[in-house]
This record gives sequence, C-alpha cells and structure tokens, in this order.
Amino acid sequence: MGKIFILMGKSASGKDAVYRNLMGDASLNLRKNIMYTTRPMRQNEEEGVQYFFRTEEEFQAFEKEGKIIEVRTYDTMHGPWRYFTVDDYQIDLNAGSTLMGGGTVAFYCSIRDYFGAENVVPLYIEVLPEIRLERSLKREKRPENRRFLEMCRRFLADEEDFSEEKLREAGITRRFHNDAEIEDCIREITEYIKGIG
Repeated sequence: MGKIFILMGKSASGKDAVYRNLMGDASLNLRKNIMYTTRPMRQNEEEGVQYFFRTEEEFQAFEKEGKIIEVRTYDTMHGPWRYFTVDDYQIDLNAGSTLMGGGTVAFYCSIRDYFGAENVVPLYIEVLPEIRLERSLKREKRPENRRFLEMCRRFLADEEDFSEEKLREAGITRRFHNDAEIEDCIREITEYIKGIG
C-alpha cells in the first residue's frame, strides 16, 4: 500500500524545484498528481504538466458531480483563482505512493481527512522570510513576470496559511529547511521518504 506525500511550503520556498527532483528520482518510484486550477496559464506552463487548467464553469460541473476533494479560492488582483483536487484516476494507493505538491496546511488536512491520516505524510519546507522575499522579488523582476502586487498578496497570505498555530493544529512537526543549498533539502526529504517506505 502506498502513501500520499504532500509537499508544501510558503511561496519561494523552493517547492517546484524540490518537486521536480523528487519526481525525477527513479528510486522513489513516486506517482504524479496534477492539481486543477482556474487561474490563467502562465508563460512556459503546459496543460497537464503544472496544472490542469479549467474554467470556472468546469469547476462548477466537477462540484455538482461531487468530485471535488478540496478547493482553495484566492482573491487575487486579477479576480478569484481556484486551486482544487479532483477525485479522479490519479490517486491509487494500491498502485504505489503519490507525490502532491503546492498545497497549504488546509490542503494537507483535507487530503488527510479524505484518505486517512495513516495514508498521508506532510513534507513541509521552511525558509526564512527574508530569503523568501529576496527570491520572490528576483523572480518578479523578470520581464515576463512583473506582478509585484500579487507577490505581496501571496507573501502575506502565506503567513496566515502556514501560521505556527495551523501547523501545530495539523500535527505538522517535521520541517525540511531550504535556506542554503537546495540539494541538502532534497537529500533530506529523499531519505525521509525512503525511510517511510
């Protein structure tokens, strides 16, 4: 029986790079789970790679069918964006372990409650706030990005989404630090996953 590993952390914590490395490690044999979103596709993103991009109407249809496991709605500078998990073909504990990325503490709790605490393992990446802010600013200075107000909104929202109180209530105590070399963080998480089995 496999596990569902939930990779999470605040924006600019290195989640995407860690996720790519874990998925690329054949020794872990992790299955991919692609989340859904109603936000617009960004430059260099592809349908079915980073997300399944859906319209608000398609989200409403999933909800009407009772297929939404969890949903988060963010009021952005560009209107509401939803990120959601659908009960589809992707998660099959009998077929092995799955890695899910990009979630919040509330996301982890929803998946844990749906699939059972014994089947869901949190992987929380922690980074000092000043390092996250520097990374975010560097990313947004690129000509193709330049969404500084959205960067600020995400930064502040993360302080709420990943508050110490919420982490404690969810029972998330294990933290993987990514303040220095990302390879160290990846190595630590890889060993942890292998230790669980």
